[in-house]
Amino acid sequence: MGIEPLPLDAAIVRTLEGVTTATLTTVLLKKGLRNVWMRGTKPLLPGQPRRVGRAFTLRFVPAREDLATPASWGSPISTRAAIEAMPAGCIAVVDSMRTTDAGIFGDILCARMQKRGVAALVTDGVVRDLDGVLRTGLPVWCHGTAAPASVNGLTFVSWQEPIGCGGVAVFPNDVVVVDSDGAVLIPAAFLDDVLAVAVEQERFEGWVVTQVDAGVALPGLYPPNDATQASYEAWAKTVR
Repeated sequence: MGIEPLPLDAAIVRTLEGVTTATLTTVLLKKGLRNVWMRGTKPLLPGQPRRVGRAFTLRFVPAREDLATPASWGSPISTRAAIEAMPAGCIAVVDSMRTTDAGIFGDILCARMQKRGVAALVTDGVVRDLDGVLRTGLPVWCHGTAAPASVNGLTFVSWQEPIGCGGVAVFPNDVVVVDSDGAVLIPAAFLDDVLAVAVEQERFEGWVVTQVDAGVALPGLYPPNDATQASYEAWAKTVR
């Protein structure tokens, strides 16, 4: 169902794995995009590695008693069926409507996602079976945990269609980067532009930190004046 998932070039993944989500929000801000950080998407386990992948989207709507039942888990339109359509390397992004009293996935579903090579799970809702989910090794970004199953508060309706996650519009095959600060969306149409400047922005900010450590005052340093820019460019030539 929905849009066919696309692969993401391994070189792009390696490049973005070296760029923080904080830097990416700055780069996207300069391109006019402010609403790219998915609210409520926190790493389930501190220290999870940065992950990069194309968005594979899933959508829930409010629970309706005739549809949100344990029997629905065996339906052709189910989270189980959606997981079997997920390609290796994708990031599953789930619109849970910020529901915090019904866990969308537990240990068994997360284990299957891990087996299929899914890079990470991102949701503005919660997961269940915390200990089991952690044992699967699947990196998860979410709003927390809850014991009740998804059908207690949600009805699953589709995958690979546009969704909202944490107040951000996510389209299938957009690019998602997750780290300790949460989940950031790069619209697919902006990917090349972001790649062109993100690494340089990260390098510049790293250099700025060395200057701050050396006692340099911030005015004229960040953002740089002409003298600072010249100093940075001279340094950058030695490391490129």
